[in-house]
Amino acid sequence: MDENAERLNRVFAALSDPTRRDLVARLASGDATVGELAEPYEMSLQAISKHVKVLEEAGLVTRSKDAQRRPVHLDAEVFDLMTKWIERYRREAEERYRRLDALLERMTDEKQTQARKKDAS
Repeated sequence: MDENAERLNRVFAALSDPTRRDLVARLASGDATVGELAEPYEMSLQAISKHVKVLEEAGLVTRSKDAQRRPVHLDAEVFDLMTKWIERYRREAEERYRRLDALLERMTDEKQTQARKKDAS
């Protein structure tokens, strides 16, 4: 498996958890410490820290040291990789739908032609 595929697997696995998806959504509006991220949840700081660690291992977030704070930062670059992957399959699905539409149109045209021939005779 190539490196991008492995990275995508880690990213999608990390985002499979609703708490981690929510953390990513919250980090989209700005950096936050683990303590700040933990505030709205009824779980321990340690549990949130484990969620952040999973996101960090997937390459979705980074932690930096800012004096006494260790803010968590969303790494938006990984979303480009996800977008490219999703876009590829979206284009393939759209092409299949276009072919299906064309087939259905031909079938409709054939039925109409047959009906006109029947009415004319």
